[in-house]
Amino acid sequence: MIENPVPWPNGAKCACAITFDMDADSLIHVARPDDSFNRLYPITMGRYGPTVAIPRILKTYERLGIKQSFFIPGWCLEHYPDAVEAILKGGHEIGHHGWIHEDPIATAGNQREWIEKALQSHERICGLRPRGYRAPVYNVTQEVVDLLIEHGFKYDSSLMADDIPYLMKTPNGELYEAPVHWGTDDWPPFAHYDEIGYMMPVRAPSQGLAGFWEEFEAHYEAGGFFMLIVHPFLTGRLARWRLVEQWLEQTMKHRSVWFAPLEEIIGHVAARREAGTYEPRIETLPYFEGPVS
Repeated sequence: MIENPVPWPNGAKCACAITFDMDADSLIHVARPDDSFNRLYPITMGRYGPTVAIPRILKTYERLGIKQSFFIPGWCLEHYPDAVEAILKGGHEIGHHGWIHEDPIATAGNQREWIEKALQSHERICGLRPRGYRAPVYNVTQEVVDLLIEHGFKYDSSLMADDIPYLMKTPNGELYEAPVHWGTDDWPPFAHYDEIGYMMPVRAPSQGLAGFWEEFEAHYEAGGFFMLIVHPFLTGRLARWRLVEQWLEQTMKHRSVWFAPLEEIIGHVAARREAGTYEPRIETLPYFEGPVS
């Protein structure tokens, strides 16, 4: 049960976004900066995303007539312009995902530099400022929230305080949250990446994706918000994407689901709120003023 379900457009029972974090090979460069240039296996694993998986994913979206969201580090915008151009040409959203996938906790106090550097890449390469942000490794800090508000972002998609979009209010302003969860993230079932400290037991495509569909069924029944947080170099691989494609086809055929980019989903919630027909739940930040002893 969801106590405060959002009334979705056209009576849809569930809003859905399959969001991709196109990190490419930024992960190895930020993790092993001294010798990443000579680590060819992880470079190629990351490059698979923008060079092979993204075209595959975009063809599916074009065939099915849906628009979705991609979160891309500024460094990746610079190094994979063909993939970026194809995403934009398809009418999809590109959100902010840091500069080179730097951890906001590890770089605390310096986030202005990284966020603004990536913003410059968005403006120059994409031709517009992003409306949404997803923190690398979900590590949003109060510093990041304040910077997003300062720079006019509409929403974040990194936190986990609800099942559906909610509103965060701070002394500096407000920001919507499109909440994530590890249960709908492809990192636990598919990431096997010793160089950056992850050695997950890689699941078969059907087994790794099965939990996602169980999550969807619960959200559909409750009139909720279902979002996948996936990576082109993981879920964009052939066997896994084939299963996602089949799920999309069946869901669009047999279920009442609104597939939309996050900026449209959050925009709908905001419009309902402004019209006085819906009030999202509010989280008041900061949660704490200092260390908790």
